[in-house]
Amino acid sequence: MEKEYIAAFDQGTTSSRAILFDRACRIAAGGQKEFAQIYPKPGWVEHDPDDLFSSLLDSWRAALASGGIRAEQVAAVGIANQRETVVVWDKFTGRPVYNAIVWQCRRTSEYCERLKEKYGETIYARTGLHMDAYFSASKLRWILENVPFARRRAEKGELLFGTVDCYLIWRLTEGRVHATDRTNASRTMLFNIHTLAWDEELCALFGVPMSMLPEVRPSGGDFGVASAAVLGAEIPIRAAVGDQQGALFGQGCVRAGDVKNTYGTGCFLLMNTGSRAVRSENGLVTTLAASLSKPDYVLEGSVFVGGAVVQWLRDEMGLISSSAESETLARSVPDTGGVSFVPAFVGLGAPYWDPGCRGMIYGITRGTNRAHIVRAALESIALQTFDVVHAMEQDLRSEISELRADGGASANTFLMQFQADMLGVPVRRPAVTETTALGAARLAGISCGFYGEADAGGGEAALFRPQASDAVRAEKLSAWEGVLDRVLLRKAR
Repeated sequence: MEKEYIAAFDQGTTSSRAILFDRACRIAAGGQKEFAQIYPKPGWVEHDPDDLFSSLLDSWRAALASGGIRAEQVAAVGIANQRETVVVWDKFTGRPVYNAIVWQCRRTSEYCERLKEKYGETIYARTGLHMDAYFSASKLRWILENVPFARRRAEKGELLFGTVDCYLIWRLTEGRVHATDRTNASRTMLFNIHTLAWDEELCALFGVPMSMLPEVRPSGGDFGVASAAVLGAEIPIRAAVGDQQGALFGQGCVRAGDVKNTYGTGCFLLMNTGSRAVRSENGLVTTLAASLSKPDYVLEGSVFVGGAVVQWLRDEMGLISSSAESETLARSVPDTGGVSFVPAFVGLGAPYWDPGCRGMIYGITRGTNRAHIVRAALESIALQTFDVVHAMEQDLRSEISELRADGGASANTFLMQFQADMLGVPVRRPAVTETTALGAARLAGISCGFYGEADAGGGEAALFRPQASDAVRAEKLSAWEGVLDRVLLRKAR
């Protein structure tokens, strides 16, 4: 049967999706399945690994059915996944020894703080990552230290470790392939991004037996063949990539200086720096980009609360009934009426890395109404993004020329225009907003010869050019800096 499609499995934090792309990189069909979030204690976040896999298969079957497509028509599969999340499973039975510990989980924060003072510089020099519970190594150590017999079994070579992509590949190939890609490996805090190898000293520091670790391959590589018993046909797995690097590739940001921001629950801003691994002096991390052969590097800054602030306005405060209403309300007032909103619900990420600070709504007067607060909340997403872009520009000593935007909150045209106004550069939003899946599909398609390297999907849906004057921009940024001073306690009060 002729091969007509490439499949992308996008395994996210709250749902799994399967999307089929045709030869023109257009979406032909898709399916989605949510799964349960597990919160054993405050600040702890887990997933059942079986839920991750079963939801992926459910989304795959739904995608085939919605498009009237047969599994035999799919040339290859590419996998994109939530990064930093940890799974440990039995090498022989495939059974997880514990739930997946999710990237959001903060259970190892105190351990990371203790380790940071002595080893933080060494860890950053080798991995490009700041010592934080966000990354995988401390989560893996927690499982080995707290699950009965886990350490003993790991040291005997009975347990395997992987990020979610690795676990899914192992399940799809029925245990024949234990491999991950460079982008996911670079988020574990165990991988040397300069030698492109697992770091024995870091593994020893975190107490991780090397026998647990997967083989590391280029993102657009050969990850075995998914079993017909699992997917309905034998389908080559020709790509694996962390979701944010997948979105970077899907946006076509393959040249040094290209920048994209994903406006999701948080915001993830990535800049391709080419063959140069830039050492950040401004609170960013250095990591690996998706590639088919030679490594490229990126600077990345993560904003912990982006689109989640809109959910908070809706679900916790009852100020809006839908995300769409936030844009309507924001446009109903000419400005925020002097209100500033810092949504530091779980601290602040890049470039501040202050997990202890908390949120603030500042400047409320008798005349403040819900529209002012909603507008300030939307503006906070763009202003946090400005801080990360500014940090990148300082590290590179050059200015960006445009920003490419994707993710759910990028559909908000007020937010996109305000972002362009604050950055002073155009913001481009693609027609195909499923850029993570598109990136995984293009990597797989190029790897197997289904696509040429010049093929790209989507096109441009909207271009937002700066409209605010320099004076207005300067005034808004100055007010933002002032409220950050209060939140971060950088000035005496």
